[in-house]
Amino acid sequence: MTRPRSPQEPMDAAEGGTTARPQSLMMSFFGIHVLGRDIALSSACVIDAFARVRVGEDAVRSTLTRMVGRGLLERHRRGRRMYFSLTERAATVLSDGQERIWRDGAVNREWDGTWTLVGFSLPESRRRERHDLRSRLVWAGFGPVQSGLWVAPRRVDVAPLAAELGLEDHIRAFHGEAAPPTEAGPLLHSAFDVDAIATGYRSFIDRWGGSVPPGGAADDMALQLLLHTDWLELVRDAPYLPAEHLPEDWPAARAEELFRELARRYEPGASQIADEMLDRIDLAYEAETEGAGGDEPGVG
Repeated sequence: MTRPRSPQEPMDAAEGGTTARPQSLMMSFFGIHVLGRDIALSSACVIDAFARVRVGEDAVRSTLTRMVGRGLLERHRRGRRMYFSLTERAATVLSDGQERIWRDGAVNREWDGTWTLVGFSLPESRRRERHDLRSRLVWAGFGPVQSGLWVAPRRVDVAPLAAELGLEDHIRAFHGEAAPPTEAGPLLHSAFDVDAIATGYRSFIDRWGGSVPPGGAADDMALQLLLHTDWLELVRDAPYLPAEHLPEDWPAARAEELFRELARRYEPGASQIADEMLDRIDLAYEAETEGAGGDEPGVG
């Protein structure tokens, strides 16, 4: 069985740029600058922003198009300019990510022994849906125990995930505790590559704890984007594991402290740059204006 991508892979401090996937960068970018606001950003300003992390125009345009096709972004044409906003689906995913980063933290110190189990069976003809389900399970903190059976060491509400994918009739979910002869510690290590997860956290510390920032970034906006993308990619594949079953030198807490320190450091400068360069339209204002019978505002 194919195990989810290990968390040390997301981004290397590659000389000359970042190896983070463009869609991961794009989701982080819209999460930072659009989530929670009823606005859309022009493709031109997104291209300018991504040039700061050495992602080319063709890659940006193809990523925007692909994300529209996947129902993550919505287009808004204003004259000759194209703007992009988050769909409800993307906003839900990003909001969940924000909770994972700022509320849950990197280590579960209050586990009560409850597991969530998910069983599913999808035929080969539904390979894409099976792939999407596995990706969502990884994001929700699950790991595979055996074919068609995934577990998470906490209580997870699986119903929204199943409804989002339209797979309610193909998923069975349960909450419970491990019973003999199954023990929680070995089950945890069976479902998750604990060594790879630890390596991911240590690699993050190595990348961001030095004097030279990774990815060739030159300003706070670029650094903020790379930092958030790197951390979100890491915690996505590093589930909320219970501390009692982890090694004493588990590096997650140190990595999380470093992330939060750098996030605070980069935020003021990144916000100032964003205010100066991002071309936005206010969708709520436009809707109110159209509802009142006013003229459509210009785009400048």
